[in-house]
Amino acid sequence: MIFDTIVAKTTADGTSAINLIRLSGSESIEIVNDIFKGKNLLKQPSHTVHYGHITDGKQTIDEVMVSLYKSPKSFTTEDIVEITCHGGNFIASEIIKLVISKGARMAENGEFSRRAYLHGRLDLTEAESIMDLVNAKSTKQLQLANKQLKGDVKSLVENLQKRILNIIGQIEVNIDYPEYDDVETLTNEKVLPMIDILIDDIQQIIKESETGQVIREGIKTVIVGKPNVGKSTLLNTLLKEEKAIVTDISGTTRDLIEAELNLDGIILRLIDTAGIRSTDDVIERIGINKTKKAIASADLILLVLNQAEAINDLDHELLDMTNHKPRILIGNKIDLGEEIDFHDEPIINISAKNVQGIEQLSQAVKDLFIDEKILNSDRALLSNIRHIGKFKEVKQALEDAKQSSLDQVPIDFVEIDLRKAWTSLGEITGQSSADDLIGHLFSTFCLGK
Repeated sequence: MIFDTIVAKTTADGTSAINLIRLSGSESIEIVNDIFKGKNLLKQPSHTVHYGHITDGKQTIDEVMVSLYKSPKSFTTEDIVEITCHGGNFIASEIIKLVISKGARMAENGEFSRRAYLHGRLDLTEAESIMDLVNAKSTKQLQLANKQLKGDVKSLVENLQKRILNIIGQIEVNIDYPEYDDVETLTNEKVLPMIDILIDDIQQIIKESETGQVIREGIKTVIVGKPNVGKSTLLNTLLKEEKAIVTDISGTTRDLIEAELNLDGIILRLIDTAGIRSTDDVIERIGINKTKKAIASADLILLVLNQAEAINDLDHELLDMTNHKPRILIGNKIDLGEEIDFHDEPIINISAKNVQGIEQLSQAVKDLFIDEKILNSDRALLSNIRHIGKFKEVKQALEDAKQSSLDQVPIDFVEIDLRKAWTSLGEITGQSSADDLIGHLFSTFCLGK
């Protein structure tokens, strides 16, 4: 499989100390050698770095270091050349234009990683983990991405595929050599128990994926409460900055205020909302409607109550409004007294103003969403929505196969459902993926990856 030579800047735009420009393809070394004033790159061994200058005729563009990675021992398995030049968009742009004039073309988003996949250097799960590494905002996200890049998900998928193929193999033997086993005995005594075990294992994987998905995607967390209960103060305290305006005037917060918080490796996508109450203020009513929409789409509700006051009708309305959502009740303003008599569910007592009780709140969030035993185990942990969706397809196909077996339909139909399960697993790693899926997946990568 031979491709043309591509080029892209792999460092972000803007002012920086250095830029890195990457080429991949069979003509990479020849193209760069033609514009490089220094050693003859065509005669240099792989995995070496060379000092020199990039020139356009007699004009020097920049002083550079050039790194060579020869096929097949490179990221794409093709010849790769990386030019390290000085920072700034202009220098990099001039070098890229010169490289293109010599026969390369501009790479598309994700094209380097796509070539690594197409050449068998990576499977789809490992390729996706590269962008997870790039986008990681916490140590736990980094830990999860590295496990996937190491091939944990790939190994999990391959093991499940082998188990499904084992069942298919036994069915094929029965079809080809029916005198060895009657269909009913094969289905009920051999196939059904193996399918049952597979369904249980996949159900457990899907259940554990909730932890992985929370770490990868973060938790959309909405702070709600009646006006002047301390929602904005809580937001500022959690963020350790003055993100929201805080006053003694009820209804100060009119619009949603959004921010991200790294909570011991878990990303909380915090939304501070307008206090809910009856009001004739048109702008405040718009803010309250936005609050209600935010509640509907939230992963977690932090319902703030005033610990210094008895619960009133407005508090009860908010309790009813958020009852269907995962939530944590927060009794704020404990420095002013403890008037709330609430025994229906646990409540975290805090003083947002005096930074009291915040650690208990953090622990309550982790206890609600994160299973540390799963996270710290050696087992593969799904976090990618696409992977989880495929595992749900696999579970459904296996359940269909089980039902077909119980209904004693012809064993050929049981095999069809099993093959569907095997194919869905293959689509996770890319072993049975349509071209349009591959194209869409790599188009979401940043340029130079």
